[in-house]
Amino acid sequence: MSTQRILVTGGAGFIGSSLCERLVQQGHTVVALDSMFRGDEANLEGIINEENFSLYAGDVRDVDDLDACVEAMGGLDVIYHLAAINGTKWFHEAAHSVIDVNINGTLRTLELAMAYDARYVFASSPEAFGEPESQPITDGDAMIFSDPAQHQRHSYGGSKYLGEVASQHAAREGLDVRIVRPFNAYGPRLCGDDYGQVIGIFFQNILEGANLTVHGDGSQTRSFTWIDDVVDGFIKAGEVKSSPNMVFNIGSTEEISILELANKVANFSNNGSEVTYGEGYFGDSNRRLPETSRAFELLNWQSKVNLDDGLQLMWDFLTT
Repeated sequence: MSTQRILVTGGAGFIGSSLCERLVQQGHTVVALDSMFRGDEANLEGIINEENFSLYAGDVRDVDDLDACVEAMGGLDVIYHLAAINGTKWFHEAAHSVIDVNINGTLRTLELAMAYDARYVFASSPEAFGEPESQPITDGDAMIFSDPAQHQRHSYGGSKYLGEVASQHAAREGLDVRIVRPFNAYGPRLCGDDYGQVIGIFFQNILEGANLTVHGDGSQTRSFTWIDDVVDGFIKAGEVKSSPNMVFNIGSTEEISILELANKVANFSNNGSEVTYGEGYFGDSNRRLPETSRAFELLNWQSKVNLDDGLQLMWDFLTT
């Protein structure tokens, strides 16, 4: 495989930093662009001094920042666009910023890819389906959103839906586009504050000796996908020979309720953390499970790490 010049937006974030590590290990020249709003240079400490890696603190919406990243590499072959505002509380509390960053960042990076005829890998989300009527979610299912007067949770899912629209339009215009929908990635570096994702929050709770709060009755189910499996999916989607409609659900098909998850994580605690209940989130899907046959057929991808093993790996990382 020939080496390439690769821009990873959101490269200091949870998924982005792990993706950068893998790409650098493969010998590619990689620039990570990150606003450092949620990203952290510490996530990249393993590669920060590598000759074929650079971290650029900047705004994915800023054309000058994007141009500087390309100039640092002397050109551009591939963009992995992961930069976005993510986290359920942000969707409700900062809908305008979520929409602004996620949509305009996608448009600017698509324009950059078209200017250099670069391959474009867009990180979408199962949230792009809104509130789907059937499960598991297949690549071609309808995307259904509720009345925004009820809640603004879909500021994120809507931004990812429109990102897919823009990416598919660019593909129609001749750009080499791949769309990846990672389902609930988890692992080391996952943010555990109140604005993070559920597994990160639960582990942070028990590290602090706090109780684990399940929002609603906990019956809502998800599939959680180990970070290395997610990165494998992104890499394979970026490398596979182009064909029509390159859209991939990347997720474990192991399903678990949030209450069951909370109890599993609480079992790691030796300081008395218990599972409690709190108010549910508006617009929270009752179930979210991926159908991944296209990823298997075209990418030879499937998740390898089961949830119990992944939770143990994450706990070991956090406590050693």
